[in-house]
Amino acid sequence: MTLRQDHNYRTATWMVHSGTARSPYGEVSEAIYLTQGFAYPTAELAEMRFNGENDGFIYSRYANPTNEVFEKKMCVLEGAEDGRSVASGMAAVTSAILCAVKAGDHIIAARSMFGSCRYVLETILPRYGVDISIIDGTHLENWNKALKSNTRLVFFETPANPTLEVVDIAGVSQLAHTVGATVIIDNAFATPLHQKPLLLGADVVVYSTTKHIDGQGRCLGGIILSSGDWIAEHLQDFFRHTGPTMSPFTAWIMLKGLETMPLRVQQMARSAAHIADFLAQHPAVSRCVYPGRADHPQADVIAKQMSGGSTMIAFELKGGKTSAFVFCNALTIPIISNNLGDARSIITHPATTTHQNIAPESRVELGISDGLLRLSTGLEDTDDLLEDIDRALDMAKD
Repeated sequence: MTLRQDHNYRTATWMVHSGTARSPYGEVSEAIYLTQGFAYPTAELAEMRFNGENDGFIYSRYANPTNEVFEKKMCVLEGAEDGRSVASGMAAVTSAILCAVKAGDHIIAARSMFGSCRYVLETILPRYGVDISIIDGTHLENWNKALKSNTRLVFFETPANPTLEVVDIAGVSQLAHTVGATVIIDNAFATPLHQKPLLLGADVVVYSTTKHIDGQGRCLGGIILSSGDWIAEHLQDFFRHTGPTMSPFTAWIMLKGLETMPLRVQQMARSAAHIADFLAQHPAVSRCVYPGRADHPQADVIAKQMSGGSTMIAFELKGGKTSAFVFCNALTIPIISNNLGDARSIITHPATTTHQNIAPESRVELGISDGLLRLSTGLEDTDDLLEDIDRALDMAKD
């Protein structure tokens, strides 16, 4: 039995049943094809595979049956035509950018982003002759001013890590396309359940599947999703020859994560909304940023492009680093780590971890103060989390 392709099933149904390619054994759970290569019954067929006349598998660095099922399921979820799974979220970001630019090209990126993304853009790419402009991405006029005739690509996270700044996807995409630039968006914080960048005009979407897609702290992974033409023209050869491939075992883990992702993200976002409301009124907190609240600085943009809030909260303690550390150490339920989108709630102090390599003046500009904390809300009981946070805040009061 297979799903009717002409029926408008809802997301949770697609995530359980779409993409499945059963072997002759009829297994219920997808098979794991732990093989580095594939045998050909004849030399003629081998030649046909390598020259593209036959679309069978050649080598797991190129493609693998388990990975292909995961990619197809992600395409259904995202509304993409094609995708390639890779070994990590940063492999997805780096591959998507590098495969599409050359020396002399210009890239524009929004300033609020993960520290490793900023390193790739500001340190690695200029070594190879790529010009980079880093801007405040929350204002469309900044994108318009930064565009050049040789702008080939724009990149941004929305909501961004760790400040949860939001960029107008449709507005930026429209501007970028006037000069023929490709729009690449890291959609990890929103997840494909709450935001569909391709439907809003973006060309490429990348994810760290380590986050909500696995969602249980098990495996590193990433994926790049786009049109079939973009994958074929830009990514395919780069992917095959540079080898950022996801392992088949990891792809199988990600498939298991997708089956429960709608339930997990829905509950995590529900808890995050309650916690954000609590934090926003607490006397120890100077500011709280959450995409589901009316006081978010880009609430009007969020209303246009997001169908739900987020599992992520950014909030600042009045007592700075000292209070932030006391708070983190006093928590008994959230763990101190730098991952996110996990079943466990996770607290992160960006200034000393994920964004410590950014210059202090740049952190100030980005709003990453010494008192800023990033909370990834997990699947624990919401009231238990609230009680734990309340107790830790009382201990951390300035």
